[in-house]
Amino acid sequence: MRTIRLHDSATGELTVLEPRDPGRIGIYACGPTVYDRIHVGNARPYVVFSLLKRLLTHEGYDVTLVINVTDVNDKIYEAARVRRMPSAQLAAEMTAAYVADTDELGLGRPDHEPLASRSIPGIVALIGALLERDAAYAVEGDVYFRVRSDPHYGELSGRDVDQMDQGEDVEGASLKEDPLDFALWKAAKPEEDTAWEAPWGHGRPGWHIECSAMAEELLGVGFDVHGGGIDLAFPHHENEAAQTRCGRGAELARLWMHNGMLQMGGEKMAKSLGNIARLPEVLATHDRDTLITFFVSGHYRQPLQFDDSTMADAAGRVRRIREAARRLVGGPSPAWSADLQERFFSALADDFNTPTALAVVAAWVSEANRSAGAVGRDGLADMLQVLGLETLLATGGDGPPEAVHELARARASARDQRDWATSDRLRDEIAAAGWSVRDGPDGPELVRRT
Repeated sequence: MRTIRLHDSATGELTVLEPRDPGRIGIYACGPTVYDRIHVGNARPYVVFSLLKRLLTHEGYDVTLVINVTDVNDKIYEAARVRRMPSAQLAAEMTAAYVADTDELGLGRPDHEPLASRSIPGIVALIGALLERDAAYAVEGDVYFRVRSDPHYGELSGRDVDQMDQGEDVEGASLKEDPLDFALWKAAKPEEDTAWEAPWGHGRPGWHIECSAMAEELLGVGFDVHGGGIDLAFPHHENEAAQTRCGRGAELARLWMHNGMLQMGGEKMAKSLGNIARLPEVLATHDRDTLITFFVSGHYRQPLQFDDSTMADAAGRVRRIREAARRLVGGPSPAWSADLQERFFSALADDFNTPTALAVVAAWVSEANRSAGAVGRDGLADMLQVLGLETLLATGGDGPPEAVHELARARASARDQRDWATSDRLRDEIAAAGWSVRDGPDGPELVRRT
């Protein structure tokens, strides 16, 4: 196993990843709040942490990846009211859409995808522990966390406690002992159609306590890596860390890892700004391999600009690898490949530097193009698998039967009509037949599943 170093947001330093349990790594990454279909920026953490798992698995670790779904939230209640439908129905539909959309990335599913709505007992138990330790207080059916009860509050995000704003609505402000305090449980309101019973009243959990409880239930306290977008560092992750610290007397995670935001038009991609490109729409325009290549072309901690130019650059990289793959043969790679492979994995071991690793892949392709005679593909296959680009080598062999081509054409027509349910069903039928479909500029491309 190589030594893996990752940037720890809590210390601001590169930190050696030392597993709590030898040979095993637990990763928890915050997933979406399902009040609408996800945009391509929401997909970045999904890709980053799915590929991090691939690297760690390659290095011999037994990895458990957890990416939650927040299906109880103020935004869901509001979106459901606008659509005049039950909030649970909206959350269920958007959760299914999220799974279908991220399936199109071809990276597999996380090991666990807990729902907040199915984690209420653990949430209630953690709130109870905070109340017992006097780190929280109940008032009129609400429960609030006492921020000043945690002397380490603010260390994760590097903020002065007195300068913080939780970003919560003014509603409930009169019930708080301190404006810094944040809600762990909210009493049910007449317009909210989903709530649960708890010792302190009928209501539902706050956002932050959900992730603390779900992470603890699946990975235990003190797991290895907690991840998510840098926009979650405060207040969400700061509050998660404080809740577990005060409720369990131990740190929630050993290392905090944050990815940078996707940008569009020079600003962070966000539904609130209206500058978004939804993931299914992007995948209808650009093939899956181009999108994955775009993601790994930037360092995970840095902002990444999404536009026609960056996607065209990614498409060019994909095209060059595919063209080289057609000339490769099965079997071991030549001697020069070993040095490039070492450089590739060393780059990933040093704070998951995917741009440098991708440059090494380009160097491998250039060397293969210059080589006389047949070149084995094993070395390139090893690298591409970790980057989620193994399908670029799926060339040659017998093509798909006409029935599969017909399914692919029907799926393309459904996507053109934005009939996502039919598109998803046809994708599953294609997969059951042993093929994956990639949407490229020249139409759907069928690749044998490996």
